[in-house]
Amino acid sequence: MNKAVYLALFSIGLAQGLKIPLHFFKKKEWRPDLFFGTGGMPSSHSAGVSTLTTYIALKRGVPTMDFALSLIYGLIVMYDAQGVRRQAGELTLKVNSMNELIEKIQKNESVEFKQDAPKLKEVLGHKPEEVIGGALLGVLVGIAGHLATKKDRKWPKIKVRF
Repeated sequence: MNKAVYLALFSIGLAQGLKIPLHFFKKKEWRPDLFFGTGGMPSSHSAGVSTLTTYIALKRGVPTMDFALSLIYGLIVMYDAQGVRRQAGELTLKVNSMNELIEKIQKNESVEFKQDAPKLKEVLGHKPEEVIGGALLGVLVGIAGHLATKKDRKWPKIKVRF
């Protein structure tokens, strides 16, 4: 495997891991299961594709076909993460609430309601801010990964004037 793949996978794992403490600070609830779940802040989809695209841009250059492919596919993944999958999650919320409504209606009647299927998972996609958070994390990991894997390892000199 190459360094870009390792960095993208690291970024995905980092984003998944960050969901646990971010959720804790927001909801005061410890949920380690979020590491294996979908949705939430930051988007690991966005982090992975942003890391890959950033690393390719810095390593190979923006005018290359590698960068173009990574950018376009990355944008599609991020759009899907917050668009299609988000809508599917919203639809799931409605379906789950319909099951509860049917149960309430049937309790007033003598008809028995049997629900064979388990409740659908309600968090599938991402809010736009979660996608942006993942993308920013991915860019940072991509830059750090590129700088750490450079052969000459000359860190950029930043001049600050006051």
